[in-house]
Amino acid sequence: MTWLEKTSAECVQQSHLGKAVSYCLKHWQELNNFLLDGRLELSNNRAERSIKPFVIGRKNFLFCITPRGAGASATTYSIVESAKENGRSCA
Repeated sequence: MTWLEKTSAECVQQSHLGKAVSYCLKHWQELNNFLLDGRLELSNNRAERSIKPFVIGRKNFLFCITPRGAGASATTYSIVESAKENGRSCA
């Protein structure tokens, strides 16, 4: 943290480095929590991959004839993706 504080005082706050240092200082407690708990993942790629079908589905929902049909599609996607995330087969 000493390096961050020193660098923050020396660099332009609107530069990329200045913004990165400010962000790190603002989230110092969260960073420490991450480092103390080995169960936490460094990347959120798994979460991003799991919501990808919803993002694709959102485009498809535009073509649903009724709001009720779109809701049914969203519910189905939710159940299927939850089952996948929990290691259950949907077949």
